[in-house]
Amino acid sequence: MPESLTAVPLYPQAEFPEDHNLPGLPKLFDGEWVWKTYRSQVGDRETDPRQLRIRQFSHLPGRYVVVTYVMEWRRDEYIPSEQFTLRLERGKPVELFRYPDDHHLPGLKRAAHPETAARLINRYVLSIPTRYPVRVYLIRYRPGNRAVLRHRIGKVGLYVRAVRPVTIPPLLRAAELIGYSRFVVPRLAGHWQDGGVLWLSEIPGKNLREYIRKGGRPDPALLLEGLESLWAAPYRPDSGRPFDLPGAYRRAKQVFNHALKGDEAEGARKKLSCATQILDPFVKAWRPRCIAHNDFYDDQMLGLPDGRVALVDFEEVGPGEPMLDVGNLLAHLRWASRFGHGGEATASGGYHSLFQQAALERFGWSERELVLREAVSLFRIGTNPIRRLREGWLCDLEAGLALVNEILDSAVETSEVPAVSAPS
Repeated sequence: MPESLTAVPLYPQAEFPEDHNLPGLPKLFDGEWVWKTYRSQVGDRETDPRQLRIRQFSHLPGRYVVVTYVMEWRRDEYIPSEQFTLRLERGKPVELFRYPDDHHLPGLKRAAHPETAARLINRYVLSIPTRYPVRVYLIRYRPGNRAVLRHRIGKVGLYVRAVRPVTIPPLLRAAELIGYSRFVVPRLAGHWQDGGVLWLSEIPGKNLREYIRKGGRPDPALLLEGLESLWAAPYRPDSGRPFDLPGAYRRAKQVFNHALKGDEAEGARKKLSCATQILDPFVKAWRPRCIAHNDFYDDQMLGLPDGRVALVDFEEVGPGEPMLDVGNLLAHLRWASRFGHGGEATASGGYHSLFQQAALERFGWSERELVLREAVSLFRIGTNPIRRLREGWLCDLEAGLALVNEILDSAVETSEVPAVSAPS
């Protein structure tokens, strides 16, 4: 294989602490090595890209690192940008993913190609006339984990989830549970168990996150009524695996602890210690109490023309806790209000205050207990600067931890051991 004539630069040039269990991690920031690895597995290209850009970075210390790159060419070459992903897992060779080839998601390739997608729809969803071609749009893709597509047949739209086949039964249980809520929810149109593909009806509406950031204020009562009806769903032994807050919190701590090494991170380490002194005993005492959404925030919802609210993502629905659902939405709103820009930040902050007050008045909750749940959700969101790695990510990480401590200081004393109430 001929060598590249020029070294391919990698952007951003962000340094990240080494992981002794993943000795190959530094190579993932070496543009020349990344490009050679791509070519060795895919084959030579007629021309080298102008640069490689890191789009997403995911790291679980000691276990794996996943980096998604975007290949970008010079404008005068008229070559569209492309994505590929490298995954490095402890004790295994580096693995390359190029959409839609993904052996972890066996049905993705067929769902992503118009002709094979049409055959799948005819078999598992509905009969479509041959005169209507299937148009396929990629919404998002997490290599080795899941992909979301959109199938369009004439005026009919379907959203498609391609996942590991083992996750189809939990998804079907979640779809059944979300049906108890008063939210408008997508209809399950069909599924292909062996391929790990599930089709849902499309719901037209305006993204609630965009609406809020433009100054819109959806009635908090609509959101709280929808949640309350979900919390009242039958709670049975077969309701699915409980939400693992301790595990999610532990993973976030591992990410913080690994990233905050060196003298330049001393301030951030102190902020991490302050936050975990309060959050550790809270998480240890936390227990699921009823059916809950477990990933409730504004980007998961649509505002409909008739004023109702649609909840379009329900993968995490199962045993959880009411106050954590509300705290998670508040955390996303507060994050946007602090780190957003201009009017969007102001609008997010205004709706945060409105929604928090509505929840406290409706349910009679302790503000201190709600703040704890918002804080633990913010703690998890606080790893975002690593996932979206860029220059200055360490400063962004410290700013997120400062925000967690700020809201904890407003509600509790660090010397107290927080109790977990039993909200209805």
